[in-house]
Amino acid sequence: MSPEMSEEGGVIVTKLNDLLNWARLSSVWPMSFGIACCAIEMMGMYASTYDVDRFGVFPRPSARQSDVIIIAGTVTFKMAERIKRLYEQMPEPRYVISMGSCSNCGGPYWQHGYHVVKGVDRVIPVDVYVQGCPPRPEALIGAILELQKKIETEQLITI
Repeated sequence: MSPEMSEEGGVIVTKLNDLLNWARLSSVWPMSFGIACCAIEMMGMYASTYDVDRFGVFPRPSARQSDVIIIAGTVTFKMAERIKRLYEQMPEPRYVISMGSCSNCGGPYWQHGYHVVKGVDRVIPVDVYVQGCPPRPEALIGAILELQKKIETEQLITI
């Protein structure tokens, strides 16, 4: 920075929505919550190999501290009410990523089992779907980037 620039004052003009969205998309805090085999891939994404900290992703242990829940695995009817309770405990605005075939549509289990929900979207609203069985950590990172694009375009404050 040159001495001439340090003496001049600068003004940044932006909309409040843009500032809030930038802050929110730069700090996506998913709940560290996994149900089945997709949770192993989710844990792999949190490992140092993928370095998701650079995207502002930091897993939180509590629903009250999280703004994203990643449903990673088979959702049974018994687990569905617990997922809904966790979702309701999260502060607004909250987001859901459905990871893997089992959470997206029941996977191979819903046809032969009476206990599997045919998609977590029947329990809570889903923002981003990740396909695969199980999906790779790179696919989950792509879903987080898609969620950040969605957050960037939201209008929280209306005038």
